[in-house]
Amino acid sequence: MTASTSILQSSRLLLVGQFEWLDRFADRLSSDVDATVETARTATEALATVRRGTIDGVVSEHALAGTTGVELIEQIRAETETLPVVLGAASGDDTVASAAMGAGATDYVAVDDPSEETVTELLRRTERAVRSARRTATRRDRARQFEAMFQDDRTATWVLDADGSLVRANGRAREMVDEEIAALAGEPFWTLPWWGGTGAIRDDVRQIVETALDGTFGNAVVSQPRDGDDPAVIDLSVRPVENERGELTSIIVEGVDIGDRVGLERELRRSEELHRVTLNNMTDTVLITDGDGEYTYVCPNVHFIFGYTAEEIRERGTIDDLLGGDLFDREELAEEGVLKNIECTATDKAGREHTLLVNVREVSIQGGRLLYSCRDITKRKQREDALATLQETAREFLYAGTDQEIAQHVVDSTPEVADVDASAVYLFDGEENDLRPAAHSPAMAELNGPLPTVHVDGTALPSYSFVEDEALFFEDVHEADRLENRATDLRSTAYIPLGDHGVFVAGSSTVDAFSRVTRELVDLLAATAEAALDRVARESRLREQERTLQEQNEQLTALNRTNETIREIDHAIVQAETREEIDHTVCELLADDDRFSFAWIGAVDQASETVEPRAWAGEGQGYLDSRSFDVTPSATEPAARTAATGDATMVPNVAADLREEPWRKEALVRDYLSALSIPLRYNEITHGVLTVYAETRDAFDDTARAVLVELGETIASALSAIERKNALLTTSMTRVELAVDDPSFVLSRLARDAECTLSYHGGVQQTAEGSYVFVTVDDGSVEAVAAAADELVAVEEIRTISADGTGGVLRLGLAEPFLALELADHGAVVREVTADPAATTLAIDVPGSIDVRTVTQIVRGTFSDVELRAKHSIDRASERTLYARFVDELTDRQLEVVQTAYYSGYFESPRDSTGEDVAAMLDISPPAFYQHVRAAQRKLFAALFEGSHRPVAAASGEVQ
Repeated sequence: MTASTSILQSSRLLLVGQFEWLDRFADRLSSDVDATVETARTATEALATVRRGTIDGVVSEHALAGTTGVELIEQIRAETETLPVVLGAASGDDTVASAAMGAGATDYVAVDDPSEETVTELLRRTERAVRSARRTATRRDRARQFEAMFQDDRTATWVLDADGSLVRANGRAREMVDEEIAALAGEPFWTLPWWGGTGAIRDDVRQIVETALDGTFGNAVVSQPRDGDDPAVIDLSVRPVENERGELTSIIVEGVDIGDRVGLERELRRSEELHRVTLNNMTDTVLITDGDGEYTYVCPNVHFIFGYTAEEIRERGTIDDLLGGDLFDREELAEEGVLKNIECTATDKAGREHTLLVNVREVSIQGGRLLYSCRDITKRKQREDALATLQETAREFLYAGTDQEIAQHVVDSTPEVADVDASAVYLFDGEENDLRPAAHSPAMAELNGPLPTVHVDGTALPSYSFVEDEALFFEDVHEADRLENRATDLRSTAYIPLGDHGVFVAGSSTVDAFSRVTRELVDLLAATAEAALDRVARESRLREQERTLQEQNEQLTALNRTNETIREIDHAIVQAETREEIDHTVCELLADDDRFSFAWIGAVDQASETVEPRAWAGEGQGYLDSRSFDVTPSATEPAARTAATGDATMVPNVAADLREEPWRKEALVRDYLSALSIPLRYNEITHGVLTVYAETRDAFDDTARAVLVELGETIASALSAIERKNALLTTSMTRVELAVDDPSFVLSRLARDAECTLSYHGGVQQTAEGSYVFVTVDDGSVEAVAAAADELVAVEEIRTISADGTGGVLRLGLAEPFLALELADHGAVVREVTADPAATTLAIDVPGSIDVRTVTQIVRGTFSDVELRAKHSIDRASERTLYARFVDELTDRQLEVVQTAYYSGYFESPRDSTGEDVAAMLDISPPAFYQHVRAAQRKLFAALFEGSHRPVAAASGEVQ
């Protein structure tokens, strides 16, 4: 056995194990048969190699690490059934051999010693196993191939035995007859129902079967009868099947129904004239030549492409003179038989160049040897070139960053894409609602003149195309009603909208210059430009959004820092005991913020009409020394202007108007580049002005302004609270008597409408539902007052506390806060209000710590006509101390109960109202009423008799 004759020469073998005989076997494989050898020491390695599918055979020893060769064979058979496996054992053992063969081994070899004879035997057995496996695989492939052909549903197939009797038939054959195939098996093929009852057809079938029995291929066309229809035409072919010894084993018969083909051929002959007419009128040209290129046939329609008649084509010479001598390779044509889609150029009679797609086929028709079919693809080629240019243009659009660049790219690309020279792009100006020419070609300027700006009103052609979002194509634009420039030399013109971005205009000086292909290309160019403009717009929006987001992040960061400072200020002013402490704390905390360089608070001096500094902190305090802050309507300095207007003043750039406003110079030399001044106002009372300066421009945006304005309200509220606290601690009072003439005051309106005198002596309550006051009716009807109050929107609730024939007491629920509550926020107390049909007077006690002008300012701000009648000092030390102590001990509910009981006459003797009556007024139970009254009495006596020596404790079970 030599390498030239061994099948192992082209095989790849896997040797599994570590015994010496495997190494010697591997050497023999390499030296004698030049086989490719792979090795594996373990079963795991071997199985991985098998799974790769590159091995033609496996030789394994039985004793493997951790397993056996038999187990390896079982694992290999789980992967593949066809791979040959030879198992070798160091000592012959029938048990091992039986197990190996049972597991699927191809062969078993006993390897007692690694002698040359043993290795030679192993080599022979291995070659036999590989050869057997390949034969088996070949037979299986052939069987599968035959089965695939046998099951072809387009061809009827029969298998006959060696004497011509039927063995089996495929599905297509079974469909041709109604009888059961099993009943027909064993019958001579030519006697079966497929061939009807006529002797001629059966004889033909028998003849071709006998031809196959002689070992020769046979063929015949026979008819198959069909009920009620024309007979089917079957093309039968038979071929013998021989075994390896050349003996006939079976016959294969195939039948194809060619009735349709026969019918088509018949129809083809019938339509020969129609085909001739079609050939004469189709746009493709057919030419037939002999071997030397001389024409044997010229299609009558040759003029469609070349412009010549058939005779003129013949007179021009050979086919080489028309299509060129190097059109194709003759040897390649001889090998292929047909060459398709050969691209070439040819010139027509008018001198125009055409791009042709030529197919060349070898034929044998009336002396012709070569058939040429020519198709004119000039327009398609132009379209392909235009699309290539368009693709390049699209790539250029990717790098365009502005609408202007894209407009210029469109104009530059138009001649190559659409084969028109005149073009322009209008871009939409949304602010002016105009279409403005952004780019145009020189030809457009030459043919049309300067392009005007077009207003988007739908009148002119570009405007109409843009507004209606409609592409307009004109064979001659002079026929358009909307053409404005009648002097234009443009004829064929297209107007194509570019989405929301503008309009693309393309034109030519010739009429009807836009073919269907040209229109498509112009549309594609416009669509590409629109997509590019969309991209630029989208990127612009994204950049704007990124800028906005960055600004918002910066604002948020600044706001967070501002809020931290505000929280520190809020915490500090809550703990402050004096106005000075609040002022200095606010200035110091603001100046400690690295965004602000200086802060100060000023008080408005009404007498001098100036802002006087009262607290400051930060760098550049000399600014306060060098400035006079006059509060005038024309003031421009931030603090003075805020004091004059009552509104916040923001200066984003101090350096602006430097020459016109002197204060800016003093601020600028101290590096104050922006400023914000806010009023310290609470309940319409201004406690001063807070001004903050920063070393950067635009340091105060709208958000910072809003936050600092809110801070100003908080500061003012804290200052008001300090004033109220001081008012409670002072015993020196100023009694102010004011006359009010304002019909909007609810007591004045009621006194006039009910024609009586009303008086208020304190006793206002503020709840979540509104304000409640007790009003005494003198010399009038309580019912009349209640009826008048019911007509007023300002009165939401009316409750009669007591009434007799000449007066009584009402509790009124008011929609708006009562004046007494607003004054109480500033430490002032409304002692008495008296209203009659003619006039209304107010008596107000103002603590010594409160400026009387503040109180009168509040009253004047509430009523339209206020006159100061009297003002004198009083001392209510003991009264205030007892009253304050008593009121502090009462709950809101207890105060409401005793006030209602008092004004209803419960404490009179005899009583005007019983406890049950008062309880009904308050919507509480009588026991609850009595508990509240007893609790209030006990607290009153404790305050009176025990003073402040010990707190008043609530009794067990007392209602709070």
